[in-house]
Amino acid sequence: MSDHANIVSVLGRSALLGNLSPVEMQAVAMRTVRKSYAAGEWLFSEGEPCAGLFIVSSGRARIFKTSVGGREQVLAVEGPGSTMAELPVFDGGAYPASAVAIEDTEVAFISRRDFQAFCLEHPKVALKVLAIVGARLRKLVGIIEELSFTTIRQRLASMLVKLAQTEGKKTQRGVEFRLPASHQEIANQLGTVRELVSRNLMRLQAEGLLEVDAREVVVKDLAGLTALLEAGG
Repeated sequence: MSDHANIVSVLGRSALLGNLSPVEMQAVAMRTVRKSYAAGEWLFSEGEPCAGLFIVSSGRARIFKTSVGGREQVLAVEGPGSTMAELPVFDGGAYPASAVAIEDTEVAFISRRDFQAFCLEHPKVALKVLAIVGARLRKLVGIIEELSFTTIRQRLASMLVKLAQTEGKKTQRGVEFRLPASHQEIANQLGTVRELVSRNLMRLQAEGLLEVDAREVVVKDLAGLTALLEAGG
């Protein structure tokens, strides 16, 4: 597949540009370039001037904020088809958060000037951007609500229940799945530190709700785990 055809394929799989006509798709593809990032490499940093829009082709990237003390709060993990930096592309401001590749990642990149020009020609794309930004805002409100009104134990239980429901496989032992990240990365997502994630996993295991072996998890009592969310942990 040629580089141009590959870019068209990537754009076609994105929620933002997937419904463009062939002519429109070709027009935006001509303004798009491919970029590759190794695991651990930064795509952009908080506070830097926004260069443009990123569309993930393969791999995954973590979007996060960093405190003065160096602690991270993960805002999102974006995979193939997802876009990043929609808001600063429009408002002209700096990147409000940072993004780093979790694994080897490839993106389609459109400069801020080119994407703004394309949106002026195709207003329906700008409306889609508003919808995506709105969805991000709702997610951020949810993160704020969790950090403000729930305990670490509840946040961890909520994550485990979601993983059991979406990734779990029912076996004679229970619902089995693999944690998608290390304890440190999970801590970053939950707004805490690695030690508290490990301690709470051990506590849930001691209570007979689950079994943990490194990143392999077996939920023994899904109903009991779910009940923690309503009982306040």
